[in-house]
Amino acid sequence: MAVKIIYFVHGTTTDNEQDLATGWSPGELSELGIRQAEELGKLVFNKKFDAVFCSDLKRAVDSARLGFADKYKIIQDKRLRECNYGDLTGKSVKEFKNEMNKYVNTPFPNGESYKDVEKRIRDFCEYLKINYNRKYIAVVAHQAPQLALDVILKDKIWEQAIAEDWRDTGVWQPGWEYKID
Repeated sequence: MAVKIIYFVHGTTTDNEQDLATGWSPGELSELGIRQAEELGKLVFNKKFDAVFCSDLKRAVDSARLGFADKYKIIQDKRLRECNYGDLTGKSVKEFKNEMNKYVNTPFPNGESYKDVEKRIRDFCEYLKINYNRKYIAVVAHQAPQLALDVILKDKIWEQAIAEDWRDTGVWQPGWEYKID
């Protein structure tokens, strides 16, 4: 008895291209991000999902719709939101990128901590376990929720998940697989 998840990140945003932290702001897909989202559906056309979930932030909703709306109903879930960067929203990611571990337990100024994101994602995983047992789920969301899945389902500590993040290693792939037992 398990839930299988394939996790997709939203397409590149105009903020990403300017190296800005979007956090809980809606975020607009750039031209590249629109192409990436459209390609996503083509890359996984042979997979059959029982449900497709996405964050309720615009960039994730747009990515999910462009990639999957022709085949699936998209279910928005606010638990899948990016970390709330508070006062650092809209600022250069360089201001805190090398200090992300500082925010594992301590919230961003007027925002939330990575442990807060983990709590949301744990709740989402419990929901899936109860309501989608033995199902194959697609999720379209953000960096922090993916790192939280690494912590929750791959037994990593936050510092390890942050250090091994594909965004820093440059090893993108069309979906990451997780399993909730």
